[in-house]
Amino acid sequence: MTGTGQPPTRTASRKRRRTPRSDWQFPLLTDWGLRPEQQRLLVIIASVLGVVAGACGLAAVLLSVGGDYVSERRASAAVGAGGTGIPASYQGWAASKLFDPIADRAKDAKPLTEKEVFATRTLAGEKKFRLKVAAKQLDADCAAALWGEALLQLVADAECSQAARGLYTTADGRYVGQYTLLNLRDAQAAAELVEELKTGYRGGWTRPLTTPGAAFPADGHTEAAGYALGHYVGLVWYGRADGAQPSARDDFVSLAITLRGAEKAVYRRVVTITGPAS
Repeated sequence: MTGTGQPPTRTASRKRRRTPRSDWQFPLLTDWGLRPEQQRLLVIIASVLGVVAGACGLAAVLLSVGGDYVSERRASAAVGAGGTGIPASYQGWAASKLFDPIADRAKDAKPLTEKEVFATRTLAGEKKFRLKVAAKQLDADCAAALWGEALLQLVADAECSQAARGLYTTADGRYVGQYTLLNLRDAQAAAELVEELKTGYRGGWTRPLTTPGAAFPADGHTEAAGYALGHYVGLVWYGRADGAQPSARDDFVSLAITLRGAEKAVYRRVVTITGPAS
């Protein structure tokens, strides 16, 4: 007590406890406004694609997968032409400067080969995901890999010369995914296709490969995304083999990232033109 009979007042303010720093915060990415969970996702993608020398550094991956989000449109499961399934949602991503060396097919004229695209039979990703190729096909006629009048016209205008499809599944058969790589005229055509699919995917999509023990459910819940990769377009399509919507134990983000391991052939082509980073 003081001489006035009043309790003494504290002159020092109580220190505020600082929020513990997340293990997934990096100064540069934080300065760019990315949340910890977004930073974690980018690190995972960089790990998946890290086999491609220095060209797949984290900064490059950030630009290639994090810029120019196009759209996502959700819908109930539906069936397209010929009984093929349609994704319930689609996300589109524009290309970054990383793919400028292969922006024009004239500078990357060598056709894709089945050995090149499917050099790895197993795609290993984060957590438990390991996807093994169950079927593969490389078509010189892109119409053999796609359906939908508007989509077929788009790829024809884009001078699509090849369509590579790989069907993947997990060992337990719980998940199925397909990666489709389209060889187009140039980066502008690729960007336009990814953009048009944000609304057009329900009227035209990739045809699923089928094989005993691995197939897409015709009317089940699946999700998809499209990526412009220079003059290429990569389409990922994935879901549970039983067609059910994902539950808390179904990590579709990690599943999609693992499936994108099929893009390694495109990154190798960038390195072939530019040379490995010093």
